[in-house]
Amino acid sequence: MKKTWKILSVALILVLLAAGAGLWRRQKEAQGQEKTAIRLGILLYRGDDTFISNVRQALEEQAKGYEQETGIKVVLTIEDAKESQNTQNSQAERLISLGYDALCVNIVDRSTASGMIDDAMSAGVPVVFFNREPVEEDLNLWEKLYYVGADAKESAVLQGNIVAEAYQKDPRSIDLDGDGKVNYVLLEGETSHQDSLIRTEWSIQTLMEGGVPLEKLTGGIANWERSQASVLMEQWLEQFPGQIELVISNNDDMALGAIDAMERLEILDKINIVGIDGTPQGVQALERGKLLGTVQSDRTEYAYAIFHIAAALALGQDPEEAVELEKGTYYWTHQKTLTR
Repeated sequence: MKKTWKILSVALILVLLAAGAGLWRRQKEAQGQEKTAIRLGILLYRGDDTFISNVRQALEEQAKGYEQETGIKVVLTIEDAKESQNTQNSQAERLISLGYDALCVNIVDRSTASGMIDDAMSAGVPVVFFNREPVEEDLNLWEKLYYVGADAKESAVLQGNIVAEAYQKDPRSIDLDGDGKVNYVLLEGETSHQDSLIRTEWSIQTLMEGGVPLEKLTGGIANWERSQASVLMEQWLEQFPGQIELVISNNDDMALGAIDAMERLEILDKINIVGIDGTPQGVQALERGKLLGTVQSDRTEYAYAIFHIAAALALGQDPEEAVELEKGTYYWTHQKTLTR
């Protein structure tokens, strides 16, 4: 038992020393010493998510460009939580204890950010959340918390307008059988993700306001994943043979899953499919005529905002000198529609 306590005591001392070293380093920097390097932790909810993977690549490109432009060395440590909030919390604790200058967090569970925030606040480590927005109450806990993302309502309205404008131009291009109603199915992201809820609500609302006579056949949760969407779409094609005229998808990956199912079943019927994100894979499907349209967020702008807010904070600078923030906390990326 004594040996166990000695081991635990040594481990605790090492943790405290690491935290102390990080605090000492930040205090020295606050006294005016010029920094020649910054360390940023990038915490991803799931590294194999197509959109997040694209943003990660763009962040790495931003870091390289920043080094060349400023001469300041950038150390990016990228962690994949694989959809486990406990894993991500541990990753954040480790980077904070090592004295990282800032964290960029694509949080797993947006409703449980307060624990990570408390740890960051205690150590004085700023946090830039992105893509998965913590609840407003948590973002208001500290002035060094930020959020970068695409406005979900804007995404949904733009998606709805793609279909509504096509319908207004030629109703039969959307109402394929000309019976006065558009039969649709809905592919949704995670039930806990704010973007999924908002995209679903406002896409449908925009279509209705645009005069598209909708008739919902069915819908399902595919958690942003191409494979899950493919399984659902295959089931629906068999359940509603020849009836589906429109697939509304909360993101491009699920839209691509719907296309996969159609190709696997050799469905040659024209079915209009719309997505959101404008990923390279989605754009390629659009160019091949497989998608009616998608809504694109500029990944370069997305990564620029995340990186430059974090870099400014790491250097003790005002991030609003690098990017324009809303309410001093939020940065919303620009979006545009892409159609075939």
